[in-house]
Amino acid sequence: MAKKLYIKTYGCQMNVYDSARMADVLAPLGYAPSATAEDADMVILNTCHIREKAAEKVFSELGRLRPLKTRKGERGEPMILAVAGCVAQAEGAEILARAPFVDIVLGPQTYHRLPEMVARAARAGSQVLDTEFPAEGKFDFLPEAAAPQGVSAFLSVQEGCDKFCTFCVVPYTRGAEFSRPAAAVVAEARRLVAQGAREITLLGQNVNAWRGGDGGFGGLLRALAAIEGLERLRYTTSHPLDVDDALIAAHRELPALMPFLHLPVQSGSDAMLAAMNRRHRADDYRRIIERLSAARPDIAFSSDFIVGFPGESDKDFAATLALIREIGFAQAFSFKYSKRPGTPAAALPEQVPEAVKAERLAALQALLAEQQRRFNAAALGREMAVLFEKRGRHKGQLAGRSPYLQAVHAEAPEALIGTVAPVRITALLPNSLTGEIATARTEAAQ
Repeated sequence: MAKKLYIKTYGCQMNVYDSARMADVLAPLGYAPSATAEDADMVILNTCHIREKAAEKVFSELGRLRPLKTRKGERGEPMILAVAGCVAQAEGAEILARAPFVDIVLGPQTYHRLPEMVARAARAGSQVLDTEFPAEGKFDFLPEAAAPQGVSAFLSVQEGCDKFCTFCVVPYTRGAEFSRPAAAVVAEARRLVAQGAREITLLGQNVNAWRGGDGGFGGLLRALAAIEGLERLRYTTSHPLDVDDALIAAHRELPALMPFLHLPVQSGSDAMLAAMNRRHRADDYRRIIERLSAARPDIAFSSDFIVGFPGESDKDFAATLALIREIGFAQAFSFKYSKRPGTPAAALPEQVPEAVKAERLAALQALLAEQQRRFNAAALGREMAVLFEKRGRHKGQLAGRSPYLQAVHAEAPEALIGTVAPVRITALLPNSLTGEIATARTEAAQ
């Protein structure tokens, strides 16, 4: 009888990719996916350290899992409990000390060793901690065989970051920048397409810093765009410093590269950008946006913003609002600054009071929400190319994504799943767009 594996994934798309690869690594051991922890022989919490109080949320989840593990053990059904990801990397010893019922703690660079860890935990009945940054690249040891991801797939091409923004834990939890070789990336992309993927999102903590082949990241995009059957390409998350001429040319010349870019700026204040060690100014960001818009006039942008960074004045915050009004964003992610242990910003003076941070975040989010509403409203009556990914919630309905990552629902036959079809947008819902297949409407009118 197959053993059951349940993985709870927190945070970014890279963690989603890592969770899928952990399942691939464990499949030869007989582990098949489980929909719930209650039915699982092994539970993995794949954690993220970006959000506030991330570690405490993990300990809270472990507290909920402890009685389940105990009950299963009393029935003679031992359950292996593992904590993976960035919280595991940062808090490994603390996790084992505070939660001694955890069997395995592993960092994001060591999950290719999971079979060995599982064997050690099962054989010795002791805790396993592996949060090293191994000399060998984990991607060299992952199995080629992988479960299909579906119509839209993730593909990690780069990990780690050398930028050392003062608020960020990524250089400490994911390590230095590492780029997978172009041949390996293209080979995995071909396998994904053969399994039914029509859209691939390239992942990296600093994805456009990829240096795994000639031509840089722009060259990689060109190689992937040439794969037959691959309709769409996206990438996230990128850094303004690594937007070069080749990448801008790719946006101009590759129809498969979607006209939607997530490009974090964090602040519109040069003083704050310097304190964050972003190594670009607000005007540098504006010029990049201008160049990308000139190369691809239909492009839309998303970004990240932090409010209440230490020392942020009313003037600094006003500069951020001014940049947002000037550029206009289709969507964005925004957060109050919170300390991350071990990061330089945590020790900075002039920490902004919580009440001020909350007030600024509310104002910022109101502006961003209005911009997103206007962007979505502009789609009404337009015909958009939608990649249908799955059945919708209602009978006869399919769900897909526009080129701008907007969720779109339309009545359509299931044969359209995995294809791009023209959809005329007819209604704007709080979190999605509704439309009708444009070709069907045309045929009905004839």
